[in-house]
Amino acid sequence: MREPQRLSWPLQAMPLARAIAIVYTLLIIYGCLNPFNFDLNFGLDPLAWWRGPLPKYITPFDLTANVLGYIPLGFMAVFALYPRWQGFWAVIFALLYSGLISAGVETAQTWLPTRVPTQMDWMANVLGAFIGALLAVPLGPSWLSGSAIRKRFDYWFGTRWLSVTLFILFPFAQIYPQSSWLGMGFLSLSPDLAPNWGTTVMNHTIQEGLITGLSWFGVGLFFSLALRPHVPKFALLMTLLLVTIFIKSLFTALQFGTEYGFTWLSAGAIWGMVFGSLSLFICLGLSASIRFIACFGSFIALIALVNYFPDNPYFAISLPRWNQSRLVHFNDLMQWLSWLWLPVALIWLIQYARNARR
Repeated sequence: MREPQRLSWPLQAMPLARAIAIVYTLLIIYGCLNPFNFDLNFGLDPLAWWRGPLPKYITPFDLTANVLGYIPLGFMAVFALYPRWQGFWAVIFALLYSGLISAGVETAQTWLPTRVPTQMDWMANVLGAFIGALLAVPLGPSWLSGSAIRKRFDYWFGTRWLSVTLFILFPFAQIYPQSSWLGMGFLSLSPDLAPNWGTTVMNHTIQEGLITGLSWFGVGLFFSLALRPHVPKFALLMTLLLVTIFIKSLFTALQFGTEYGFTWLSAGAIWGMVFGSLSLFICLGLSASIRFIACFGSFIALIALVNYFPDNPYFAISLPRWNQSRLVHFNDLMQWLSWLWLPVALIWLIQYARNARR
């Protein structure tokens, strides 16, 4: 009898990892240099941050943020190099690449009045990249080539990669502080109305419940159209909601302190998620055309509620009192994501309807 031959996994490059690494690098540069108010008249040596003394006070938050921020960069750098460079050389490249990016950012911060570059930040960034690279190296070829992840998303979505991108970005679109939970799509369209006019129209708890419920109901129907028929949709969508809640709580605690980690989880948000999930469970069995109409209508109603009704008064009063210095520039970046997610989803729906007609 012939012994079965051991199959060797094909060593495939991962272009998506290279693109993610480049995009994440640009996000780091944007987050660290925003708002780009450079003052070149400081008269400082660009490398003064390296030759200067270590800072007297190093807060755990700053150290943790600098380490965590570069872990994904080191992780994706190893993926991006595969299979040409592996193991030791991939780690070395990840360290050199991340170190150069961090050094360039620290040098540019010399001319930013609101930033204080230090070699401690650089060391923390390199440490984060090193941790990320070490996490990536032990993974097998099926992960490093992108095959395992891609097979999973192919099983869920097929070739609809824009919907895959929106699926991955949805939890992160909720990081930016919102007046109502899941209240995406704020486009500054609100007319100049009295700040308390909405109290005569709708209770703020009911308003928040409607925003949360409509948003989650619409998002669930959106992904039900994008997912393949055999996928257990409701279980996958509820997992997405739980991941979104975890990421929101984590970043809220990092931004404003652990005592505010769940301050966004109000009664309106809870009831909105409950009724949104129940409505979603009922409607998942309907035809695609009905789900499309309900999804599109939910998104339009969400935009109207978010933009033409006043903010929750508790949110408007409390937000200025919280410590917003933490990740304040990161918030600017997440604000763009919160703005853009819903319009991009609407564009996808329009294209979906065109394809359905054909």
